[in-house]
Order: sequence, then structure tokens, then C-alpha cells
Amino acid sequence: MWKADKWQEYELIDSAYGEKLERWGKYILRRPDPQAVWNVRTSPLWEKADAVYHRANTGGGHWEFHNKRMKERWEIAFGDLNFCIKPMGFKHTGLFPEQAVNWMWFSDLIKNANRPIRVLNLFAYTGGATVAALKAGASVTHVDASKGMVSWAKENVAATNLTDAPVRYIVDDVLKFVAREKRRGKRYEAIIMDPPSYGRGPGGEVFKIENELFSLVQACSEILSDEPLFFLINSYTTGLSQTVLTNVLSLILKDRFGGKITADEIGIPMTAKSGLVLPCGISGRWQEK
Repeated sequence: MWKADKWQEYELIDSAYGEKLERWGKYILRRPDPQAVWNVRTSPLWEKADAVYHRANTGGGHWEFHNKRMKERWEIAFGDLNFCIKPMGFKHTGLFPEQAVNWMWFSDLIKNANRPIRVLNLFAYTGGATVAALKAGASVTHVDASKGMVSWAKENVAATNLTDAPVRYIVDDVLKFVAREKRRGKRYEAIIMDPPSYGRGPGGEVFKIENELFSLVQACSEILSDEPLFFLINSYTTGLSQTVLTNVLSLILKDRFGGKITADEIGIPMTAKSGLVLPCGISGRWQEK
């Protein structure tokens, strides 16, 4: 497993009974997590959370704020990267801290490439990977179907003092955008994708990862440059395994470019349960060597 264990301003304190207890900067949040199937709580801080997310029986849910002085928005840092955090609907905060393990991996590749690297970040959400790639020295095209998420990504880029960095923001359906880039002859040295299990584009386009993943990666391979640096796929879909990502990357990229393929779970260690890690999805990586 690849562990996101280098955080200082984020902490996974504990998890149990289908919930996790986290510190985001100076605030403690308690929210659902289906992977926490064990019924053993270790931390005394469960009842001291600043905010608790309650899931509704009819779907969705709401935050209950116990700390009346808690800000609606605040920032946390990962090294020299800064991110805006906002508790929002469907339990999210605007950042997936487990992805830090991937930010570190591809940042090193970009810094050591000794050539210009153009990164395409698809399903780019609030831009965690965009900020990391820009800070490492790449130029980035950030694509997401949600105008609100793209606006949030701009906030994160500004929070890290990268407003003048070479970034292009696109609100569009990913599949349509990739097809247009191919027609335009655009090429990228690196591609990052974090596809949802299920989603809709701005025009109502339906995306189901089981049906679209292979064709999407295949389409993306056609807009890679002749000397690509890396390709990263993240998945939170429980029905897909790391072997699936390995197979997809092998069939599409390895025969053409050679290189190295790795895939594994990603997770975050729990500070209240020494040695235990909460799994947070899987990642598949291709790199040139």
C-alpha cells in the first residue's frame, strides 16, 4: 500500500463504526467512511468534534456544527502547497488527503525530467493535483465538468501563490474535450485522471467507469507526446482492483512506450491505532522508466 503519511496539518485520528475522525488544521471533523467496518474506537476525541456529518436515510445528509466559532472556509498546507477547505454537501471537504502520496510521486518525476512537461488533469475536481504539478514546474490543463469545482481549483492555485503559473481551466465533458484535443493536434507529456464511478457532464452526458475507463485511457493515449513522462489513474470504485488498472495501462501504454507500471491501494495511517491504515481507493501508475 502507498501511504499518505507525510501530512502535518491533516491527521486521520481514528475510524470505527463506519465513520472517521480527522483533524483538518485546527478543526476536528467526524464524517462517514464505509471502509471503517471495525467497531473499536481508540481516541477520546470522538465527542469533541467541531463538526459532524449526519447521513440522511433518503440520501445525502447535513453537517452539524458544534463549534460556533468555526470558519466556513480555512486553509491547510501540505509542504509548500496550500488548499482551501470547506465542509460541503455529501460529506466532502474539497480535498482527498490520501492523494498526497501521488502528488509526491509525480512531482519528483516533473522536477527531474529536465524538459518542459505539459500535464492534462482530467476530472480535476478542486485541483489538488493541478497545484502540485504547477508547483513542480509543469504547465497544466485542468478539466472538470463542474464550474464550481473549477472555481475552487483557482482558489487553491491562488492560495499557493501560483496565479501566474501556466494553467488553463476548462469546464467540459472529459470525453468530448479529449476528442477535440486529438483533432487539434494537442499533445501532453503527462495525464492524470480521477474518474468518478458515475457522473454526468455539463450537457447531461452519462459516465460509468466500468463502461468508459478503457476507451477513455485509449483516447488519452492518442494525445500523449512521443516522449510521455507519466500516466496516473485513480479509482474509488470498489468493483475495480489494482490488477484492472495494471491491465488497462499494460494493454494501452506498455506495448507502445515500454516503461514501468505499478498499481496499489492508497491509504492514510490512523494515529490512534498504531500500525493500522484506512484504505482510500487505488491508483495505477505508468512512468517512462
